Amino acid sequence: MKSEENLKIMEIMDNHYLEDPTSGVLTMVSVLGHMGYNVNPKRVRRLLCMMGILAIYPKKSLSVGSRPQNIYPYLQHDIEITRPNQVWSTDSSYIPMEGGFVYLYAVIDIYCRFIVGWQLSNRLSATNCYELVENSIRMYGTPEIINSDQGSQYTTHKWRQLLSEHRVTISMDRKRTLQGQYWIERFWRTVKQEYIYITPTDSVQELRLGIGKFIKNYNFKRPHQGLSGDLPTMKYGVAA
Repeated sequence: MKSEENLKIMEIMDNHYLEDPTSGVLTMVSVLGHMGYNVNPKRVRRLLCMMGILAIYPKKSLSVGSRPQNIYPYLQHDIEITRPNQVWSTDSSYIPMEGGFVYLYAVIDIYCRFIVGWQLSNRLSATNCYELVENSIRMYGTPEIINSDQGSQYTTHKWRQLLSEHRVTISMDRKRTLQGQYWIERFWRTVKQEYIYITPTDSVQELRLGIGKFIKNYNFKRPHQGLSGDLPTMKYGVAA
């Protein structure tokens, strides 16, 4: 019974997060309380971490005044994004299913709003992040900068080594901000509201096929308001 309740709580929090991505643990506790769920912050925090909404940050060193290792600055303050493969953004998102959930990983080119890679998995892991970006580079070339949050999956040696080998500069949002992740958060909202929430399924295979069709349409057929009505593929310069 509790697992079913957790799934319902996670669905409510996911819907709220789409409308207000800045919501934290205490806000979610209040939202759930208004909907009849008396949950404590510890439970909410655990579920948000499980969903990938609340990043699990690398542990700080015990040295006084030290900062977590392998955290990089946010680099998009003072640059104008003017071309494809200049800046990519990557993230993962909780995807509800009938009786469970999976995770959708994606990489978006910020200039073109083109999804250069995506992957569906039942695990939230650093390996999935690494393999997705590696495959995206193989398919579409190398970005100059890649932006992520400060989650532990983006601070591993393997992640840093991959980007170093391809001479990609690492950029990270500051904690609790969505500066460089704005466009991929917009994509999560679009795919969930226009496909996932209106076509529920208990089949991962069916979900994977459906998301694949949605992303193909998003890249190659759907005019984008942020691109003055152009298609992402037109900006990126690739054909279907």
